[in-house]
Amino acid sequence: MALGTNHQTVTTTANFIPEIWSDETIALYKQNLVLGNLVTKYPFKGKKGDTLNIPVPARGSATAKAANTVVAFVADTAGVVQVVVNKHFEYSYMFEDIAEAQAMSSMRKFYTDAAGYGLAKKVDQDLHLLGATFNGGSLSGTGTTSYEKAVLGGDGTTLFSGATPGNGTALTDAGIRRMIQTLEDSDVNSSELKLIIPPVEANVLRGIARFTEQAFVGSGDAIKTGKLGMLYGVEVFHSTNCPWVQVDSGTSTQAVKFTSTAHTTGVDELGETVTVSGTMTNYRAGLLLHKDAMCHAEQIAIRTQAQYKVEYLGTAVVSDTVYGVKELRDYAALSFIVPA
Repeated sequence: MALGTNHQTVTTTANFIPEIWSDETIALYKQNLVLGNLVTKYPFKGKKGDTLNIPVPARGSATAKAANTVVAFVADTAGVVQVVVNKHFEYSYMFEDIAEAQAMSSMRKFYTDAAGYGLAKKVDQDLHLLGATFNGGSLSGTGTTSYEKAVLGGDGTTLFSGATPGNGTALTDAGIRRMIQTLEDSDVNSSELKLIIPPVEANVLRGIARFTEQAFVGSGDAIKTGKLGMLYGVEVFHSTNCPWVQVDSGTSTQAVKFTSTAHTTGVDELGETVTVSGTMTNYRAGLLLHKDAMCHAEQIAIRTQAQYKVEYLGTAVVSDTVYGVKELRDYAALSFIVPA
C-alpha cells in the first residue's frame, strides 16, 4: 500500500527549524553592525571566565650601534587591558500555533531580521559610548560632563563644552584634516583610520562639492555596511547609533540613547532612564578611530534557539549574545561633537 505524498518535510516545517532562524538572524546581525565591524574583535567562544586579559606591549626605540659593543636589548614589561565580558542581551519571540498556522510564510524573515538588527544595534551602541573615554575622557553620569575630551567637528581642536547651550559645530574639510593630523601626531597610521558619522553629518558632507566627486564616493564601496566613501585615505561610514549628547539647562552633559521620537525620554550611558525637561540642546558624537582603539570580545556569538512549549501551544524563539567592550589604546581615536 502506497504511503502517499502528504508528508511533513523540511520544506513544510521550515518556519520552525532552528538552523534557518539562526542563519537568517546572524546574517542580519552582521549586515547591521557598523562600528562592530571596524574595531578589533576577540573571539572568546568556549573559554571559561568573565575577564579577557589582553597584553599591551610598549613601543621601543631604535638604538645606535657602536663598533665593538653589544647590542642594546629592549626590556619591556607589557601592560595588560582587562575586558570584562558582562553583557548578555537577548531578543525573543513566542509564536503560538494559531499564529503560525494563519501567518504568511514571510513572518519568519521579518522576525529574524528584527532580532538581528536589535542585537547589532545594542553592540554598536555600547562600542560608540566608549568614544567618550578617549584621550583621558570619561563616561560620566547625570550631573557631570561626558565627552569633555571630544573636539568640535568644525575645527577639530576646540574641546566640547557641556555648558548651556554647548558648542558643537558641523564637520568641515579643515576640521577633518586637523583630526587626522592629531592622530598622525600620535603615531597612528592614518591609512587605517575610519571616520564614523551620524546621518546629519552625512548630509553635511553630501553638500560639499569635493566630497561628492568620484574620488570620494569611489566604486563598489556599498559592499561595506554604512560606507560612504574615502576622505584623504580614510574610510567614511555613517551610523544611526552615534550617541546623542544632551546638554541640559544647567551645566551637565550626558550621552543619551533616546527612546522617544520627541527626544524627551531615553536611557543614559549608565543604563538609567532619563526624562528630559526644561531647556536642552542636543548634539551627536562621531568617531575617528583606528581599529586597535577599542575591542569587542565575544564569548557567545549571536545564536538563535527554538523550543516548542506545549503549555503555551507555541514555539519560543530566542536570539542572544554574550560580549564585552573596552578601550584598548587611548590615543588611537578621537571623538567629535556636531549639532543634531
